[in-house]
Amino acid sequence: MSHTIVLATGNAGKVIEFNSLLAGLGLHIRPQSDFAVPEAEETGLSFIENAIIKARNAARHTGLPAMADDSGIEVDALNGAPGIYSARYAGLNKSSLDNNRKLLESLRDTAQEQRSARFQCVMAYLRHAEDPTPITAQGTWEGMILNAPQGEHGFGYDPIFWVPTHQCSAAELPEALKNTLSHRALALQSLLAQMKLHG
Repeated sequence: MSHTIVLATGNAGKVIEFNSLLAGLGLHIRPQSDFAVPEAEETGLSFIENAIIKARNAARHTGLPAMADDSGIEVDALNGAPGIYSARYAGLNKSSLDNNRKLLESLRDTAQEQRSARFQCVMAYLRHAEDPTPITAQGTWEGMILNAPQGEHGFGYDPIFWVPTHQCSAAELPEALKNTLSHRALALQSLLAQMKLHG
């Protein structure tokens, strides 16, 4: 299975994470920025719709198989917000720091035991732009939202996401360990298993 797959993202953190997750599998992952692919408009109302929109856009502009993920964090006390709007929770062109600040502010009066949350990741793989049966997979990582950021690793909401199984934030986990636990790792493992089945 040695071929190039375009990864439909402009997020440098994701590109690094995908390459380390896929190391040794004979898959050559290249970000869509290598091909000057314009960003897809994420008009879906669910993670799965947005993942397929992004993958189809990348496949259409490159003529190559494409993979995309749509991921975010769901907070129970906020009825699942920020959800599909996780990357732009604090507004367009805002930083992860801004998003984290807004989430902590939204939960300011929420008791610790009511701060349950999970990272969700849905992935889609399209063999070509017109692929009528995208391969999709989902991964979920359960945790809690902290009261303040902890840790220097990772990206996005990692510094405020508490991992109960390891008693630390996602940003305090070594990269190799995070890559066995995360929502993205779980979704990717499932996706790769399906890709092997489909040849």
